[in-house]
This record gives sequence, structure tokens and C-alpha cells, in this order.
Amino acid sequence: MSSRAVGDENSRDDALFRASFRSASSLMGLQLFSRIFTFILNQAMFRLASPRAYGTAAIQFELLLSTILFLSREGVRNALLRVKKTGVSTTNLSVLPVLFGFPLALATSYFYARFAGDEVRSQDHFQASIAIYALAALLELLSEPMHNLAMAELRTGVRVKAEGLGITVKTIVTFLVLLYDMRSGGHTLALLAFAAGQLAYGAAVLFIYVAYYGVQSTWPKRPPQTQDKPTHYFDPEILRLSLTMTSQSLVKHFLTEGDKLILSWFSPLQDQGGYAIAVNYGSLIARIVFQPIEEASRVFFSKVLGNLSPETTEDPKATTTKFASLQQAAVTLTSLLSIYSAFSLILLVFGTVYIPIVLQILLPRQYLLTSAPKVLSAWVWYIPVLAFNGALEAFLSSVATLHDLNNQSRWMAGFSVIYILAAVTLSRFHVGDASLVYANVLNLTLRIIYCTHFITSFFTRRGARHVLQFSTVVSGWPLVFTATASTVLIHISEIKLGITTMIDGGQKIPLLSTPVLLHIGFGACLAFLCLGVWWFSSGRHLSLPHRAKAE
Repeated sequence: MSSRAVGDENSRDDALFRASFRSASSLMGLQLFSRIFTFILNQAMFRLASPRAYGTAAIQFELLLSTILFLSREGVRNALLRVKKTGVSTTNLSVLPVLFGFPLALATSYFYARFAGDEVRSQDHFQASIAIYALAALLELLSEPMHNLAMAELRTGVRVKAEGLGITVKTIVTFLVLLYDMRSGGHTLALLAFAAGQLAYGAAVLFIYVAYYGVQSTWPKRPPQTQDKPTHYFDPEILRLSLTMTSQSLVKHFLTEGDKLILSWFSPLQDQGGYAIAVNYGSLIARIVFQPIEEASRVFFSKVLGNLSPETTEDPKATTTKFASLQQAAVTLTSLLSIYSAFSLILLVFGTVYIPIVLQILLPRQYLLTSAPKVLSAWVWYIPVLAFNGALEAFLSSVATLHDLNNQSRWMAGFSVIYILAAVTLSRFHVGDASLVYANVLNLTLRIIYCTHFITSFFTRRGARHVLQFSTVVSGWPLVFTATASTVLIHISEIKLGITTMIDGGQKIPLLSTPVLLHIGFGACLAFLCLGVWWFSSGRHLSLPHRAKAE
């Protein structure tokens, strides 16, 4: 192939990467704004709602909502990302989540209301809140055709406006209802407050999408008639892929929401509220940073590698553009994992030490007596594996064939069994609700190993194993040495300033005292030192995706 063609291919991939990067940046901006805004109002909501009511809404109602949404749309979303050329029969597939969602919402709502515990059902307006959550899910699913259209066109701005407005309205509505409930003295509207907020979110998202694309985008269109080919409302190949991914999402959903499912059945509502607030804070980094990167990576890898033949006999070196795409994807993946590696090391060094001080700032007094402190401490270890797994599974879902997806489903079913056994075993050692987080660490570690093996095989079968260099992911010795020295210095600071005595004695840590402020400032300086060492030793030398060249 000519060098001009290779240049055109590289330019196309560079433009795609820049579009994906802008998408991730916009989503990060949305998440950052929404989380800062909601963080402020959440501090008030946590004090207005009891741990029982918050546990019901944030654990059980959210599980109901995510079950309806995830099982209805996840498979179709991932399948449509694999489409290279869109047509009427492929865009019509975006209506399937709405068709799946109606019966699924009815079924899940009925079974949840039927089998919920007595403590949960005894709360005011329980039945009405379930109905409102189901309606909110259906409203959100109605915007799915327009969401998929926006993702296909890389129009991230539409999604940012829709979800940004939705999160803002949701938080405000929930807060106002809770505030009214408190001032009226009834204390009976807590569940309705969270349900009304979720309904407001679904309505706001649908409003923005309809305002941009029009109501006509919510229903399927008749494909043009052709004499040589039969007319299909839904593309048969993409439909099969959607159904396969939807069936796989059932196992993935259990692994993702397994902690909520187990908590709903076995943990008291008081501790469910503590677990929920801990996860709310612990997942801030995941929602602000990792989720947008994972979604943008899935789009990027699907477009760059979607045209590669799945046949193992193909020699990619015979087609220079395909080899360039493989190299581009490998560089992007390993660069991303390298950043995650450095971030994880710094997080573990400083997060494990400073979490007792952070707890005093984040948690309201009534939640300090729940499982929240232990769960938040466990999340420090959970965040790194969550980051690695998200990036690796984004690659896998972008290139996997039907056979690969079925194979992954079987392995994930096995991982779910291991997850349950690990959670039960740890709970017997009195780890408490934090056992679910540590069991998830083990579960995600196994999924990381599986994805790494799959990706290695993917490049090996295409004769491009040498461009995939996982050895570059590991943090270099300058950062490791600086992080180790920082650990020693922080512990010396704890002892000298008396912080260890405060923590071990279970005392209320005076956050504005001189020793605590000195300890925090000292840790911040060491953290910036670690970041600087990483940047000058390896970070600035990372091969950015747009620099990848075909050999």
C-alpha cells in the first residue's frame, strides 16, 4: 500500500482519537460539575434523610432502576458501537431498549414489591415510590434512540447538556422535597423525594434529546425497498450481536450490582444506608474520570479495530493500514494503563493513610456508627482494579466476536461464584459490609487476568504481538522509590504529630488543629512530589496515540 494511503489512515485514526478525547473530556467536565454540585447538596440530603430511607433509595431502588436500564439497553448500545456504516435498519435497533424496557419494568417492579423485606415495605409511600422509579426508567429509555444517534455522531455536547441538566434537576428536586418534609414535621416523604428526583432526571434528559433531534427520532422508520435484498426493519447481524450482548449483560449486571443484591437481602437497612453513602463517595473518582474514559475508549477501539477481520489466518503485515490500526490501539491501551498504574500507586500510598481524616470531613455524625467508615477504607483498594478492568473490558467489548462474548460470559459466570464465596467467607471473619468490596477486588482481578489473556491472544493471532508491550505499564523505579520514601515519611509524621494516637484512641480528629493541618500539608507536598517524579521520569515520554506510526 502507498505511503499516501497509510498517511490518510493515520490521519483518520488521529481525527478519531481527537474526537474520542474531546468526548472523554466533555464527559469528565460533566461529571466534575455534576459531582461537585451534587456533593454540596448531598451533604445536606444525608442529614435530612435517615440511613434507613437513604439505604432503601440508594441500594434497593437504584438496583431496581439499574436492572431495568442495564438489561434493556446495554447490549444494544455496545452492538451499535461496532457498526461502521449506519442505515435505517441499524438505527432502528435503538428502539429495542424501549420495547424490552416496558415488560422488564413491570416484571421487576412487581417481584421487588412482592418479595421486599417487611422493614422496607413498612416505610411510607413504598409502593408509590416503586411505581415512580419504574416510570422514570421508561422515560430514560425513550431517549435511548437519540442517545445512540448522538454517540454515533460523536456529538458529546448533546449528551453533556442532557445528563448535566438531568443530574442538576434530580438533585434539586430531591433536596427540596426532603427539605419540605423536614419543615412540615411529617418525615414521611423521604422515599417519594428520591423517586421524584429520579423522575425529574428522566424527564429532563428526554426533553433535551427531543429538543435537539425531534420526536420523530423515537420510533423506527421503514427501510427503503430493494429488489435484490429482503427488507429488514432491524439489521439481522447487528440484532444477533445485540441479543448476545444483552444475554451477557445479565451476568455482568450481577457482577456489577452483586453487592447491592446481597445487601438488600442480608444487611440491615441502617447499614445499607452507611454502605450507600460510602459507595457514593468512593465512586466519585470512578464516575468523574474512569467512566468517561471507558466510554470514549470503547468508541475509539470500536472504530479503529472494527474493520479488522476476525479470521485467525489473516496476516496484518500484508495490509499496512490494518497493522497501523493495531499499533494505534496498542499504544493507546498501554499508555492509558501506564497512567492508571502510576495513579494507583500514589492513591494506595496516600489514600490508606489519610482516609481516617477524610472520613471526619465526609461522613455525617449518624453515619459514622454504620458500616460506612470500613467500606470507604476498602474502596481505596478497589479503585485501582476498577480502573484497569474498565480500560481492558472496553477493548474486549469493542473487538470480541460472538464466540468470544459467549466464552467471556461463561468465565464471568464462574467469577460470580467466586465472588459470592469470597464475600461469604470474609463476612464470617467479621469484615462486615466491607467484605463485598474486597470480594469485588478479587472478582475484578480475575476479570483483568482474563481480559489481558484475551487481548494478548488478539494481537498474537494477527501477527502484531510485538506492538503490545504490557511491560511499559509498570511504574518505573523513580516513582516506586519516591512513593516508598513518602510512605515512611508520612508514618513518621503521624507519630511525631500525634495523629496515630488520635486515630487509635477513636477520638474525634480536630481538623483545624495545627498538627492535623501540618500532617495534611506535608502529605500534599509529598503527593505533588510523586506526581512530578512520575511526569519527568515517564509520564511526559508516553507515546501518545497520535504519534503512533505504521512501520
